[in-house]
Amino acid sequence: MSEQTLEPGRSAPRRVVVAGAGMAGVRTAVALREQGFTGTVTLIGAEPHQPYDRPPLSKAVLLGKAEDSAFDVDFEELGIELRLGCEVRGLRPGDHELDTEAGPVPYDVLVIATGAEPVRLPGAEGVRGVHLLRTLDDAERLRPVLARQHDVVVVGAGWIGAEFATAAREAGCAVTVVEAAERPLAEALPAEVAAPMTAWYAEAGVALRTHARVERVEAGAVVLDDGSRLPAGAVVVGIGARPATAWLAGSGIELGARDEVAADHHLMTSLPDVYAVGDCASFPSGRYGERLLVHHWDNALQGPRTVATNILAGQAGRGPAVYDPVPYFWSEQFGRFVQYAGHHADADRTMWRGDPADAAWSVCWLRESRLVALLAVGRPRDLAQGRRLIEAGTAMDADLLADPARPLKSATA
Repeated sequence: MSEQTLEPGRSAPRRVVVAGAGMAGVRTAVALREQGFTGTVTLIGAEPHQPYDRPPLSKAVLLGKAEDSAFDVDFEELGIELRLGCEVRGLRPGDHELDTEAGPVPYDVLVIATGAEPVRLPGAEGVRGVHLLRTLDDAERLRPVLARQHDVVVVGAGWIGAEFATAAREAGCAVTVVEAAERPLAEALPAEVAAPMTAWYAEAGVALRTHARVERVEAGAVVLDDGSRLPAGAVVVGIGARPATAWLAGSGIELGARDEVAADHHLMTSLPDVYAVGDCASFPSGRYGERLLVHHWDNALQGPRTVATNILAGQAGRGPAVYDPVPYFWSEQFGRFVQYAGHHADADRTMWRGDPADAAWSVCWLRESRLVALLAVGRPRDLAQGRRLIEAGTAMDADLLADPARPLKSATA
């Protein structure tokens, strides 16, 4: 990994270019100004819209309760140049130039923040009535679908599928969710933790079809591999997202196993003067001993501060900052507020706090008595305290932890 931009005494970069105008890109540009960067900051976004936040798309914007979710940032006052409706097409590190559809853009430091793009349903592209939910335009196309109360089929029972199904039911639509796995959130949570969430669908009046694969999508219907035919005035596909990195082909930048930019613990890439942050980048976690690719809002909020700090580290005469957060995520679905902090993959013990049949409960994952992850349903205090305990690496008393009436912070060993 390059250390060029981190060397004390090196002349300060004059031009920082940020590729991607989502949360990670916007927060990087703002953090540079907040930390005193006085050079040129250029923010390049593929969409023509004023940069906006994504979580409201599956909630307020989708239901017509808000027109958009533009960031409350005065880019002109901060001296941040916006180039919107401008797609990045390539990177020539030898020339220190970013190729865009509007021509080359020179940089001293480049920050890659192009995010992720939704996985498309094979064979469904171009079929009328098939939708994704990733962009403001996607939400605006879906809003009249909900207003007309169409029969809706959602493909994928992950986080986005559940959130859209929630909004569609609130709008009065008949909703069927189709999931190829045996349960919702199969890739995100262990079976015993995701199992109680299955009941949420029926309680909300949503038909959930598991072990069900889509064979084809026709006008007005979804046909499953068992031959069953589901009426569908609209089909919403939520089967995951992949890092938006295809434009980096031929640049020489190191990509990871999931085609994400493989950043180091300073969020630097394998190329000189190039950083990567947000959904498009993985980083090595010393806390969890593995490389993490985190497709969540909080990662796009936290990472930019580290990037800005490290861009300015040399001129400030300080060493680089290490990025090793406790991942955090939340979802609002079927009348429940679901929060998750940490990373449970290497846990050796699972502890429940409360009955999953109730409205509020939590699950704690421990490794060698230390809390490494926590899922909280309707228990935000558990999440807030648990997140701090994970960050501190505090040893826990399992017997005390299992008592849902006891605050997490007082269940330490």
